[in-house]
Amino acid sequence: MQNVKLKLRDIPEMNYMSSGTAEDPTPKGEVMFWGPSIMEGYFKNPEKTAESFHNGWLLSGDVGLVYPNGALKIIDRAKNIFKLSQGEYIAPEKLENVYVKSSWVAQVWIHGDSLQNNVIAFVVPEIAPCKVYAAEKGITYNEKEEGGLATLFKDQGLKQAVLDDMCALAVGAKFNSLEKPCQLYLLEEPFTIENDFLTPTMKMKRNIAKAKLADKITELYDMPIMKPTKK
Repeated sequence: MQNVKLKLRDIPEMNYMSSGTAEDPTPKGEVMFWGPSIMEGYFKNPEKTAESFHNGWLLSGDVGLVYPNGALKIIDRAKNIFKLSQGEYIAPEKLENVYVKSSWVAQVWIHGDSLQNNVIAFVVPEIAPCKVYAAEKGITYNEKEEGGLATLFKDQGLKQAVLDDMCALAVGAKFNSLEKPCQLYLLEEPFTIENDFLTPTMKMKRNIAKAKLADKITELYDMPIMKPTKK
């Protein structure tokens, strides 16, 4: 819109810089807006207003890059980052956008916190490759029964196959070692709006997921670290 200005805010902890970097000169950062049509703040909520503005510019929470022709592309979220115990900042949506490209993965949620050294992954698998794996390994299960996939999804070999493929994608995306999951859990039930894992716009409710899967999060962090079998 002609009455709105746009600029990018540096997020150095995520390596997004409005001036670009030595590796990539493309301007990247959190998208901010200013103009007479932008809201002045939240009604009777000065705390929320203070959180939402930076020097008078409205923070979108979206990370964008600006091409030489002025076109804007949204590439990440700024508000969902978390920090691991080493002090490393992790942007889970960036990782999820890569890991979901795996032929084994229908949905994926990456979790971590400041008390842990690594991230973990909760994966809703694609059924087709899992069926092929089960046939090759002679694993029997009844997909139509409630909990029928539990036996298959607990198979360590299947988990390893999913992890290997995810880690291969991570290598291609040049993720560092802390951005690769050290453990994963295969879920039978997809993330949906109905089971309260997703918002109406299909975004992950991360705090809800953390609460719903708290026991499994503890279980995964108590397990030995999984490593990819292929480098």
